[in-house]
Amino acid sequence: MSDRRNEEGTATPVPQPTESGGIATLAGSRSAPPPPRRPPARSRTGWTLVLLSSLAVVAFSVGTYAAGSLESLAEDGAGLSEAYASAPAFAQVLLYVHIATAALALLLGPFQFSRALRRRSPRAHRAVGRVYLVSVLLGAVSGVLVTPWNSAGMAGFFGFGGLSVLWAVTAVRGYRAARRGDIAHHQAWMIRNFAFTYAAPALRLWLGLLILVQAPFHDMDTEFDMVFDNAYHAVPFLAWVPNVFVAEWLIRRRNLPSYRLPPPASARRGR
Repeated sequence: MSDRRNEEGTATPVPQPTESGGIATLAGSRSAPPPPRRPPARSRTGWTLVLLSSLAVVAFSVGTYAAGSLESLAEDGAGLSEAYASAPAFAQVLLYVHIATAALALLLGPFQFSRALRRRSPRAHRAVGRVYLVSVLLGAVSGVLVTPWNSAGMAGFFGFGGLSVLWAVTAVRGYRAARRGDIAHHQAWMIRNFAFTYAAPALRLWLGLLILVQAPFHDMDTEFDMVFDNAYHAVPFLAWVPNVFVAEWLIRRRNLPSYRLPPPASARRGR
């Protein structure tokens, strides 16, 4: 610690840089850690909206299918019961597995993006992350296997099937990045993965919007089933494709590893 003379001739201590690059305090040579940065208000608001919409979908889905058998639910036209009430027993079991594991993943997912949880309890973050990944893999496999009985036809087969495959692939990529200690790629892959997890709330949002758009052109008392079918055949892709673009935007905004389109072959040859 050096000193300098003030106007009265007394010595005034001057803080000196430490070897670690910090500034030594008067009490000792240890550098004071910077205060943790709080996420911007916009980020906190977005996270809260995602959490609340996820919780609402979990409560609605679990409550619907816990209310009775598929046969009894089909009589009321609840959820996907009509499409799966006459399906083989193994397909019905897989449907319940998909509902339960997808709901668990949607419930846990938002908390994995909580900076407070990661900072204060990394061990809890890792434990919850393992449960989340197992839920995603079970939900993805069961989701693929039940697509032949979906109620959106071929659009549902490819849309929901593609969603399940990409859901599993991004989970595995995120897990492998974490295992090798590549935190930046781990975070990027888990943002992509949750974009697919969030397809459940997005599907319901798009479904309501598409029904609302059609309402002025149809008699909703007599043609609601047709309006609903028109909307539902669009959501197998609409539920997750826009999410992918939002995820990549978030990844680039956070300076995480992102996908970039390769330059044209002509540009590469001209280098």
